[in-house]
This record gives sequence, C-alpha cells and structure tokens, in this order.
Amino acid sequence: MESKNSMYIYKTKWSKLFYCSNMRIILILMSLILVSCTETPQQSIETTGSKSHDSVNTTSVSEINTRQHQKEDILAIKKVMAEQQTAWSKHDLEGFMQGYWISDSLKFYGQSGLTKGWHQTLANYKKSYPSAKDTGTLTFDLLDISQITPGAYWVMGRYSLERKVGDANGSFIVIFKKIDGRWKIVADMSASD
Repeated sequence: MESKNSMYIYKTKWSKLFYCSNMRIILILMSLILVSCTETPQQSIETTGSKSHDSVNTTSVSEINTRQHQKEDILAIKKVMAEQQTAWSKHDLEGFMQGYWISDSLKFYGQSGLTKGWHQTLANYKKSYPSAKDTGTLTFDLLDISQITPGAYWVMGRYSLERKVGDANGSFIVIFKKIDGRWKIVADMSASD
C-alpha cells in the first residue's frame, strides 16, 4: 500500500510526464539516435582581463550569438507547434503533418508501436481520427524545450484533446531538426494517460 506522500509525488506534473515506463526508454533511444547523427556542440567562453583589472570574465560574442540563435530557434519551434494545434483543431491532418519531416525516415512511436515514414504516420492519424469529432480541439502544454546539438532540440510536454467523443490526454516527446532551413519533427513518442 502506497503512502499519501508517495501518491502526491506520483501525481506531480513532472511525474505525469514520465508516467509511461516506455517514455523513459523512448527518450533514451531517441536521444541516442539523434546524437549519433550529429556532432557534440563545442561552446567557448573567452576570458579577458589584465592584472590591473582583476581578470574580469566576460561572455564572448560567439556565446551571445549562440544564445540569441537558441531563443530564435525555440520561438520558431513553438510557432510550428502552434500551427499544428490550429490545423489539428480544424481536422486538417495534412496541415498538422506539415510540422513533420516528409521522409521515410520519420519515426513515430505510439500506442500501436513504431511507425516509420511520413505517409504511414498520416495514414494512421486518418484511420484513428476520421472526423472532426474525433480530433476535437488540441492543446499543447510545452514543459521543456532543450537544445540537444546545434540544429536539433527536444520538446517534452503534455497534450489535451477536448472532444465530443470523450477527452484524451497524454505525454509526448518530439525531436526537432532544422532541415533545409525549416524546423521539422524527425521523431515523436506519444503516450496517452
């Protein structure tokens, strides 16, 4: 029998994100896949100063530019996800899928296991959500957006579907990669509550 304290911890926002034990495994696998395809970023911080000024540490122009680019990247990723929310809520599944990499290498892991490829992922969505009453209104709660490597981020969060056939909620982690100057989801793992 679990204590009330352990139940409280279990029900916190962050523990809900990792409710599904498969989520941890998928997070590790997705990170390994992405990291194996890219180099580890190397950031440098320059130190300047003289003996007469007590060696003051300053942030390099390169680091400032990196931070600014990361802010711009995160805003662009949030924009893609906002466009997906809008498209989904209009039952525009093709529009929703524009946020994904149109490639046979796209990977989606959900209730039915691993799906490979953009076209098959779209077909699965159309089969599972055949009408507007099935898609309902989508809301994302973005809990974390972190850079993995230059040109790649993960987004962890929760989704909610408010719909006439019954609401649905769950957790997700997606990996965005900048491809041909545009942010696209290259891997997605979603788990319903």
